[in-house]
Amino acid sequence: MRAALAATLRKAFSAAETALRPCVASKCLDFHLHHCQSSDPAEQRPGSSILGRDLPEIWATPSAASPLLPPPEPQSSCVDEAPTPVIIDGKSIAEEIRLGLSQEVLRMKAMINKVPGLAVVLVGQRRDSQAYVRNKTKACEEVGMRSLMAEFPEDCGEEDVLNVVSDFNRDPSVHGVLVQLPLPKHLDEERILGAVSLEKDVDGFHPLNMGNLALSGREPLFIPCAAKACVELLLRLGVDLKSKHVAVIGRSNVVGLPTSLLLQRHHATVSVLHAFTNNPQDVTREADIVISAAGVPNLVRGHWLKRGSVVIDVGTNPVEVSSSLRCCKTYSWTDPNSEQGYYLQGDVCYEEALQLASAITPVPGGVGPVTVAMLLANTLDSAKRLYSFT
Repeated sequence: MRAALAATLRKAFSAAETALRPCVASKCLDFHLHHCQSSDPAEQRPGSSILGRDLPEIWATPSAASPLLPPPEPQSSCVDEAPTPVIIDGKSIAEEIRLGLSQEVLRMKAMINKVPGLAVVLVGQRRDSQAYVRNKTKACEEVGMRSLMAEFPEDCGEEDVLNVVSDFNRDPSVHGVLVQLPLPKHLDEERILGAVSLEKDVDGFHPLNMGNLALSGREPLFIPCAAKACVELLLRLGVDLKSKHVAVIGRSNVVGLPTSLLLQRHHATVSVLHAFTNNPQDVTREADIVISAAGVPNLVRGHWLKRGSVVIDVGTNPVEVSSSLRCCKTYSWTDPNSEQGYYLQGDVCYEEALQLASAITPVPGGVGPVTVAMLLANTLDSAKRLYSFT
């Protein structure tokens, strides 16, 4: 009798489950359609996952006609004038770092008859990339390192680039391999960067290096150079990063992401802003430190900053001399009347920031030279590791 009753109950539950299943499925589908799908038809495509989709990082370009803002009015007549901001001299700091590196290179050569070697891969004819590579090559020579360069035309094949990267990986006299970014769009940047040997990834972009930077208790072989430069500048300025609110503008794999990870290693509170951040100026106005690496000339205006903040401008944007974007005072990287016909402009409107910041990096002459010095330091570390040289 009990067996018959159990069988009857099982049939009843099975029938109820069968009846309810379409209803539950329908409600789940309705919930998904209402709450989960984007209203943008372009984003309603299969393949989306919990990781999210890669969307282009396109910042709104500031209006070229936007005038300089007047100095902020003091709250009261008894308020003292803001102290003159410290101009963080990246060139001098880089020279000091290179001096120490050159002494180490001399010591290595004297003791084991070896010198560090850096190989650079350059694709295309971008004027800014060519200038950066020249600076890196010159810096290598200044500290006594060996430098090699492989140049390719804009329309080169991907396999050609991969082959030369492979050659540098196998060359025992090369301790660092750098692929100058950006690459032409027809080349698979991820594949080419991934081909660089982990032990020679002095740019620090290998997934294992980035992953170890992100994980607490792990130590990457190399820290990405621009991130390392930003933190080096702050530490040399005497900034205690612990508990400081830092706004990092831009989330690229080259600067924004590794910088935010490295700052967290120093126990800073980090806000990462990107092209989809609503009202980014409201976030930066609350920050003690603003690090901008968006790649947009004059993106950060005076009203983005709070008084007394420290501003690190990583932006190095080549702007044509004739461009009307030159609404803010800049440091001219090249003679406006020269054949180059362009100058470097940072992400931060320098003249406006000077009215509020307690310290600021100029462009050029701020983060850039220190980034190159960090590249040389990574190359030296690589050679020391290979030769067990201490």
